[in-house]
Amino acid sequence: MTLRTRPPAASKPWTATHRLRTLRYSRFRRFLIGQSTSLLGTGMNTIGTTFAVLQMPGGGVDAVGVVMAARILAVLVVLLLGGVFTDRLGARAVMLTADLLRFTAQGALAVLLLTHSARVWEVIVLAAVLGIGEGGFSPGLTALVPGLVPADDLADANALLQITQAVTSVAGPGLAGLLIAVSDAGTVVAVDAVSYGVSVLALAGLPLSQLTTPRHGLFTDLGRGWKEFTSRTWLWVTTLHISLFNFVLWAPFLVLGPTLAQQRLGGASSWGLVLALYGIGSIGSGLALLGRNPSRALVWSVAASAGWALPAAALAARLPLGWVATAALLAGAGAAVCNTLVTTVIQRAIPAEVRGRVSAFDSLGAFALGPLGLALAGPVSGVVGAEQLLGLGVLWQLTAVGVVLAFPSVRRHGAR
Repeated sequence: MTLRTRPPAASKPWTATHRLRTLRYSRFRRFLIGQSTSLLGTGMNTIGTTFAVLQMPGGGVDAVGVVMAARILAVLVVLLLGGVFTDRLGARAVMLTADLLRFTAQGALAVLLLTHSARVWEVIVLAAVLGIGEGGFSPGLTALVPGLVPADDLADANALLQITQAVTSVAGPGLAGLLIAVSDAGTVVAVDAVSYGVSVLALAGLPLSQLTTPRHGLFTDLGRGWKEFTSRTWLWVTTLHISLFNFVLWAPFLVLGPTLAQQRLGGASSWGLVLALYGIGSIGSGLALLGRNPSRALVWSVAASAGWALPAAALAARLPLGWVATAALLAGAGAAVCNTLVTTVIQRAIPAEVRGRVSAFDSLGAFALGPLGLALAGPVSGVVGAEQLLGLGVLWQLTAVGVVLAFPSVRRHGAR
């Protein structure tokens, strides 16, 4: 994929140093270190908590599902409040509080696991507390970054954060598996708690935001955020696009992919390869985006979302592992382009005083249907067939990309 970009300034040749110039800003470097550490811990935590619940009395697959559901539901419930308080108190203050909460929750869980006294209901409660922290943290991420780098370097900053997320999504589970092999799941959760502590220290060193936004009632503030969100057709259309993608395509892929891999691709190791290449594709694409400032970034973002259809299409067509893995690599590349560019567009287009609330509505809309899609994928595939369900998702995604790009507010956004 070739992005049409502005040529670099003559005084700043387009070199590796130029691509990483965003790291010159000490505030962003500090935040990136904290966020990288936190994301690595998060990548480890899912594996650690899952194995802990499977091994404890009263645990099992059903208990793992309840723990995951408690965390996701807590995130969705708190997202809008996180957006309101981000705009009221500043992103740094809310994110710092959220990470302190996550540090406390994971620290308590680590103590319970390391002392072999944890019970399933305690893990569920602490998973919900962890989700509350995540829901409070998320809106601030979009709101904080524009205050750490100049506007011209926003795309690079978001690309670096996307690269970090991809790297930690690959490294985290692998490191967790090694720690469990030589120690136990409690150690993994303890490392996750420490990672949130590092993020707390990083955020504590950032300056407080200078806020001038007047405070109103909770529902008034939410209403203002909703008005800002719905008044931009390009924003609610692209959010709806991602929401339906998660429901129709990505949830079935995540549920059915491991099963199909077990049946005809070689099992868990093959599925691990597919997910690893997805992450590698995201890393490579994120690196390619550094130093670039594409025209019509929103159009490129939506077009790149078509890449998510590729691995599901390969599975639906019963292609061998090599093709599925290659499709996952390309999907990861598209994911980095989509996520990086749409985040940059939102940060540049939304006023700072409502950025937290608009980000919260965007995140809630994008992911609200995901849990339902995960729950329905198995039963529906039992009726229509796994390959058929994935094929329907592929057709939906490709059609939806064309429909979204047909909206003038999407197609013309950012034209130069």
